[in-house]
Amino acid sequence: MLKWMCLLLALLGLSACGSGGGAVSTAPSPTPVSVSQPSPSPQVPTDPEEPMLKITVNGHAFLADFEDNRSAAQFRDRLAQGPLTVSMEDYGGFEKVGPLGTTLTRNDQQITTQPGDVILYQGNQITIYYGTNTWSFTRLAKIQDPADLADKLGGGTVQVTFSLT
Repeated sequence: MLKWMCLLLALLGLSACGSGGGAVSTAPSPTPVSVSQPSPSPQVPTDPEEPMLKITVNGHAFLADFEDNRSAAQFRDRLAQGPLTVSMEDYGGFEKVGPLGTTLTRNDQQITTQPGDVILYQGNQITIYYGTNTWSFTRLAKIQDPADLADKLGGGTVQVTFSLT
């Protein structure tokens, strides 16, 4: 009788006959299950050498990190065509401002600027903040080391060159 049960279980794909009259398992043996992993979504390769913003004024060069927004991407695309020099003047005792020469998409948010913020204002003006101001702006970049920025920018009207590194 035990032989017939083992044969029947073996035919059904179930396992186990115990020797010496042991218990017979009626549970099915685990069936290997193929788990398909979702294929990774295609990612845009990130370039560890992605260009940075270089700002040159009065013999000083500043490096700035671009913001992650559409306006900054458009500005970066414009600079990929070549450097841009803007005549900038003091405004309000906390920023240098000048015409960008083009209009960029605005991503305005209510923010309080900090020294070193490079801001798009009204879609067609670029500002470098050496003080603070709260308004609805689009941040384009942030200068990495804004120490003594007001002094380095100088007073009055200055020529500021924006380029990529």
